[in-house]
Amino acid sequence: MVTDIILAENMDRNFLLFLAASAEKASEHPLGEAIVKEAEIVGIDLVEPSIFESFSGLGVNAILKGTEVSLGNEEFFKQLNIDISKFKLISDNLVSKGKTPVYIANDRIFLGIIAIEDTIKPASALAIQKLNKLGLNVVMLTGDNKLTAQAIANQVGITNVISEVLPQEKAYYVKMLQSKEHRVAMVGNGINDALALAQADIGFVMGYGTDIAMESADIILINDDLQLLLLAVDLSKKTIWNIKSNLFWAFAYNMLSVPIAMGVLNIFGGPLLSPIIAGAAMSFSSISVLLNSLRLKKFKVK
Repeated sequence: MVTDIILAENMDRNFLLFLAASAEKASEHPLGEAIVKEAEIVGIDLVEPSIFESFSGLGVNAILKGTEVSLGNEEFFKQLNIDISKFKLISDNLVSKGKTPVYIANDRIFLGIIAIEDTIKPASALAIQKLNKLGLNVVMLTGDNKLTAQAIANQVGITNVISEVLPQEKAYYVKMLQSKEHRVAMVGNGINDALALAQADIGFVMGYGTDIAMESADIILINDDLQLLLLAVDLSKKTIWNIKSNLFWAFAYNMLSVPIAMGVLNIFGGPLLSPIIAGAAMSFSSISVLLNSLRLKKFKVK
């Protein structure tokens, strides 16, 4: 959510928000969506950009009514040769509080900063704690500023933080872990996560994620509750155990039943099964496997 709007000299707050939100109207990035939502709350009417360009891990450029509007991070504005030095201390202060500063410019003239902060849910910290207890190594892999990422990581209990990475660098880091024989699960929600989601052994995407992220993922979580990640981990373990037990009992049942159906008992003076009874007995093998699998319907996350 938007927490602060810092204005350059002679800049109007609503006009800055109008430019920023209109430029981000076509964006699927969480930061852009937060800016658009803030404009809607204020009641600002937005316009559609005639041209929209997104630069992964950096920012966006849009053409609004013939003027260029740029939004992005510090690196993006350096590449555009837009001077933000006068607001560096303010920006650093926002970052130290775990907020992400988004710089705004119109025709390469700096207009201000919109600060956005992630709302940390208590359940998120609990989910991270449970994942750690399972012996899983949790890593925060983000394009956010180092100080912002570390501030958020401290709140949820993540000790391993990789920040200020571009989308392709996220995928490279996942590949590096895999080269060390780690099995990697990636959780993401945006276009910047798509490459890493595709590279990971298994990709989780939040239900509100972008279309490209969903296409790259293996599992879609229906909302942003990380407890669902625990459910998926626990359910997968239960499923593997169920598969193994099904194979064991099906094999054991057939090892015992096939000789009986062939008449082994009759050799030792026992009964000789009729084809109907033998067929019914063999079909019970499939029924027992099915009933064992149905136990998963009663599964509940611990």
